[in-house]
Amino acid sequence: MTAATRTVGVVSPGAMGSAVGAVLARGGARVVATLAGRSERTRRLAERAGIELLPDLESVVREANVVLSIAPPEAARAIAADIRSTAGMAAAQPLVADLNAVAPATALAIADELSRAGLDLVDGSISGSPPWKPGTTRIYLSGARAHELADLPMEGVQRIVVGDEVGTASAVKMSTAAVYKGTSALLAQALVAAQANGVVEHVLDDLRAGAPELVANLERRLTSSASKSGRYVGEMREIATTQKAAGLTPALFEAMAEVFGSLSATELARATFPEDLPEGLPLAQVLDRLR
Repeated sequence: MTAATRTVGVVSPGAMGSAVGAVLARGGARVVATLAGRSERTRRLAERAGIELLPDLESVVREANVVLSIAPPEAARAIAADIRSTAGMAAAQPLVADLNAVAPATALAIADELSRAGLDLVDGSISGSPPWKPGTTRIYLSGARAHELADLPMEGVQRIVVGDEVGTASAVKMSTAAVYKGTSALLAQALVAAQANGVVEHVLDDLRAGAPELVANLERRLTSSASKSGRYVGEMREIATTQKAAGLTPALFEAMAEVFGSLSATELARATFPEDLPEGLPLAQVLDRLR
């Protein structure tokens, strides 16, 4: 069976999962998912992506040659346990890829969970935005069968195999996300504080002079981070776990988890989905809605 004719299951078809599913479907793969227990928003995203909907996870696991787990990091281990138990009931052995933002230790625990049902894991991490446009997304992969994931038909998505060991791909994500998302959290905190003190323009002038890349597309960057802030809480905790395992203090990213937790309760976060970012919102309004 060629990569293009494989059946790929997506758990679950949210903002990122639906976009990955759409790329695979355009490449000729059959892409399946279930909406059992999911929201109307997820249904809309799955339908937009052209994903075939099946009644339950057991049907997805039975039909798929490959199952992709794409979900908030705090759900990754529970999803792996569900796939393991479901594979046993369905007498199926799909290749499983965990593409979630988790610590290497979490990826190894997931591999152990799946191995109890004889299932192999490919460790993966996604960098960039959902791949609705070519060239905006890269996927890092590791594990003994990583090349099988790299061979799936995902035109316009860069796939990079970084090693044979589970945990290596997740280690890449934990370090890159620490920079990308940590910087966004710092900007949000700094600029809301600047607004409270009436010095936003002076702060922006200084940043434009010293670090112009930080304030490029600033309104969209802050709005995008707010829309995903609830998901980022678990990711910051996974980064803290990764850094602790490397002999570093976890305190910095435990604090970042608190920052994103606070952002998730703001007006801007509550009113915005990642796929529906408002355009043209002035910075003053963005900052007002982040308080």
